[in-house]
Amino acid sequence: MLGFPFHPSVAVAALLTLLPFLFAAFWPIRVQAGQRLPVAVRIVRPAVLCLPYAIVAISYSQFRWGWFALYLLLPVAISWMLYHASVADPDQRGDWRDFLILAVLGLAVDLRWFEPAWPPHLAVFNKILLLDGGIYGFLAIRRLQGVGFDLRLRFADLRTGLREFAFFAPIAMALGLGLGFLHFHPELPSLSRAVMAWLFTFFFIAVPEELFFRGWLQNLLERRVGRQWALVVTAILFGLSHFNKRAIHFNWRYVLLAAIAGIFYGRAWRQERRVGASAVTHATVDTLWSLWLR
Repeated sequence: MLGFPFHPSVAVAALLTLLPFLFAAFWPIRVQAGQRLPVAVRIVRPAVLCLPYAIVAISYSQFRWGWFALYLLLPVAISWMLYHASVADPDQRGDWRDFLILAVLGLAVDLRWFEPAWPPHLAVFNKILLLDGGIYGFLAIRRLQGVGFDLRLRFADLRTGLREFAFFAPIAMALGLGLGFLHFHPELPSLSRAVMAWLFTFFFIAVPEELFFRGWLQNLLERRVGRQWALVVTAILFGLSHFNKRAIHFNWRYVLLAAIAGIFYGRAWRQERRVGASAVTHATVDTLWSLWLR
C-alpha cells in the first residue's frame, strides 16, 4: 500500500467483508439458519454487502451511486435466482440459474469487471464480496449439498491434500522447467516467511478458488455429466481462468499447468468432498511456485 493513504475505516470494511466468509467456513451448520424468515427477507439480506464498498469509497472520495447499486443489488439478484433454482430443481441436479450465476461471478473476477470501483490497492475487496454473495446464495438460499466448505481441518484433509500435491509436483516440475515456465530461485526464503505465505495463500487464494471451482462448479457438474467428466471439465475451465495471468496475451503455459493442477485439486476435493483438502493442495502448490520457482 506504499504511496496510498490508509484510512482506519478500511479495517472496519475489511472486517465486514471477511465475517461472512469466515463465519461460513468455521460455523457451516449455522449458515443455513433463518429458514423460518419470510422468503423476501431471506432474499434481501445480502444487500448489506454494499456497506464495505460505501465505507471504502467514501473514505477515498470515489463513491459512485452506480457501483453502490451494483453491490447492493447483485447479491440480492443472486439470492433471488437461486431461490427460484431451489424451487425448480429440488433434487439439485443443476439448474440453468446455477450455471449462469457461476459464469457471471467467475467472469467478473477473472476479467476484473468491477475492480475500477475500488482504489487500486484495495481491489481484493471486490473478489471477497462477490464470494460472500455466492456463499450466501448457494449455501443459505440454494442449500446446495456436498459443497464441503468447512475449514475446521481434519488430519484426513491434510493427508489427502499433501498426497495430491506429491502426485502433481513431479509432473509440474518436469513440464514447467521444460517449458521455461518455472525457474529456480537462487536464494531460499526463511521458514517463517514460507509459513506466512502458505497461510495467506490458503485463505485468500486457494479457499475462494476451490470453493468456486470444486465446491460449486465440479459439484454441480457431477450431477449432470458424472464424476470423471466433471473433474475434467472443471480442470479445463480452471486452467482457462489463468489465460491472462502474468502475461499480456494468452498465457498457454500457465493455462496448461493450471489445468493439470486442477485435476489433482479436483481429486483432493472429491475424496471426501472437502474444500479444505483441495485448498491444502492448491496452497502448497502456489506457495512452492511463488517462493521457489517463479
